[in-house]
Amino acid sequence: MANSSLEHVNITVSDIDRSAALLERLMGWHIRWRGPSQLGGETIHVGSARDYIAVYTRGAPVAGRFGKGVPLNHVGLMVDDLAAAEAVVTDAGLVPFNHADYAPGRRFYFFDWDGIEFEVVSYS
Repeated sequence: MANSSLEHVNITVSDIDRSAALLERLMGWHIRWRGPSQLGGETIHVGSARDYIAVYTRGAPVAGRFGKGVPLNHVGLMVDDLAAAEAVVTDAGLVPFNHADYAPGRRFYFFDWDGIEFEVVSYS
């Protein structure tokens, strides 16, 4: 299949406004769509013209943090400026960790408020 790409990822979060705002600041994305979910609750699609992350809430609080790797290991996000991205994460009260330089890029990880792990990578 030529020209394939990942179109979206859907994650369950406790506060869709907070999660969408973080993704907007971190990635320079915008809200593409917001509305009720077919399964109840609400969803925000935040991303670019080509791809996005759907942040979803069931309308009921998420019961605690998800365990690492249950059911997802992490979501990888690519940025141009790793230091600026880390500042956004830190300003949101989240803690970057596991910084590494590796060929061909550099990275760090962080957990969001619901225990979802993100890897932020830069190849510039």
